[in-house]
Amino acid sequence: MAQDLREKELLKMEVEQLKKEVKSPRAPISKTGKEIKDYVEAQAGNDPLLKGIPEDKNPFKEKGTCGIS
Repeated sequence: MAQDLREKELLKMEVEQLKKEVKSPRAPISKTGKEIKDYVEAQAGNDPLLKGIPEDKNPFKEKGTCGIS
């Protein structure tokens, strides 16, 4: 009985979520895909994964090596 109640509550939550999602505005992928592509291409010059990080501003650059003799 308790499991049936939990399942019923989960189904109610799922229905409520689907009601919210059906109200959200939709756009065709042909339009949004082009917008995303244009944005990514416009921002490519500022992307550190594509351009790299200057050595003097790289916080992960090794400071030096430690030598034990």
